[in-house]
Amino acid sequence: MDLAALLASERRAVDAALDRLLPPVGAWPARLHEAMRYAVFGGGKRVRPLLVRTAYRAAGGRDEAALEPACAVELIHTYSLVHDDLPAMDDDTLRRGRPTVHVAFDEALAILAGDALLTEGFAVLARYPEPASFAARRAEACRLLAAAAGSSGMVGGQVEDIEATGAAPDAARLERVHRAKTGALLAASVELGALLAGADAGRRAAFGEFGHRLGLLFQIVDDILDVTGTARSLGKSPGKDAAAGKLTYPAVFGLETTRAKLADLAASLDAEARGLEGEGSVLAGLVDYVARRDR
Repeated sequence: MDLAALLASERRAVDAALDRLLPPVGAWPARLHEAMRYAVFGGGKRVRPLLVRTAYRAAGGRDEAALEPACAVELIHTYSLVHDDLPAMDDDTLRRGRPTVHVAFDEALAILAGDALLTEGFAVLARYPEPASFAARRAEACRLLAAAAGSSGMVGGQVEDIEATGAAPDAARLERVHRAKTGALLAASVELGALLAGADAGRRAAFGEFGHRLGLLFQIVDDILDVTGTARSLGKSPGKDAAAGKLTYPAVFGLETTRAKLADLAASLDAEARGLEGEGSVLAGLVDYVARRDR
């Protein structure tokens, strides 16, 4: 399997679909749509839509029915980035090597662009896949993503992250933050693919738990890169977590122990991916990609 070629092909497919699904350039209100497109087409890795599509195929899907729902997840993820970067939140000026949306436009428009991206994401989930045979799965997809994005998921994790800033290191609280803030949407991405493929409840749950653990892997790498990366390699400002007193893996366990935990989790997830998908597992390739990424 040529993972690099697959990633490039998937990014092209997802970007083309996102371009089709988003309001066109110049459509009223043009400035809002410009900000939305600026946020979406800023060079993202498209990990979440790729997970939706890969899990869909791994669970037995054999067509392109998961493409638009995968884009919906990316729209919801992008909204969260736009809002996370705001001065009232992480106050970041760089995202993916470019000025963040509130810097490139203004703070009010960044808030509204994030709101619109979230809403568009659910509009896409409610509409696609279009055949009537998917109606029940479309409704369940909306419920699944709402739970992952809401107060018991991503938003709740963000609140806990803010409240934990400057507090004493706490391993249980750290896991709770990461499972909600990062893991919930990644888990939903994987489970969504299985749902769309018609997997039964037990298999869906297995895909979802794999996604949660993959989200933890993703966040551990993020925490390491905040310590070891550069603005050039990351496309955003490094060192901000430590400076702000954020609860991170290196802050709780130290850098070397964190790296050991990363290696152990990656090995466990590799075996889990092969159990879900079999040999030649694309999910296993994605585990390796996430564990080794440098941005």
